[in-house]
Amino acid sequence: MPLIVNGTSVPLPEDPRVSLLDLLRETLHLTGTKKGCNQGACGACTVLVGDERILSCLALAVQFDGQEITTIEGIGTLAELHPLQQAFVEHDGFQCGYCTPGQICSAIAMVAEARAGVPSHVSEDLSLDNFPLSHDELRERMSGNLCRCGAHNGIIAAIQATYAVEQQQESGIVEAAE
Repeated sequence: MPLIVNGTSVPLPEDPRVSLLDLLRETLHLTGTKKGCNQGACGACTVLVGDERILSCLALAVQFDGQEITTIEGIGTLAELHPLQQAFVEHDGFQCGYCTPGQICSAIAMVAEARAGVPSHVSEDLSLDNFPLSHDELRERMSGNLCRCGAHNGIIAAIQATYAVEQQQESGIVEAAE
């Protein structure tokens, strides 16, 4: 079975040793996913497999046979940014921009994890079904994504702003924009 990358069927590489990151960048020319440390320490290569975030530098492409992979190129468009992408712009969540694609992919999955009741190291009440994303929760949950420029405060502000609006829409406090 092929991979599904950003909604497009892609054949598996002939060489089973090809990392998912190298397939995305070198074969598919999806260069939004960045090669940072190539050791799983920086998060620049974070992509989504289904709803989960993974480090594509540590994964072999063949591991994801038949699965849906979303890169930053599949998150939004120039004409219609994902709400989190727009929030990164509004809250100065980037400087050089190198880590931004991984930060955004990671944040999207991180919010889903919190809503699914997956605790973090700093979660106080482990019995919750949906963890509120406090400042400390966000920093802990995003700690695997490094920003060497120091834009972490803007990144956290962008995630908080996006999450707060979504929470308000879900509870009916704010009507969804048309």
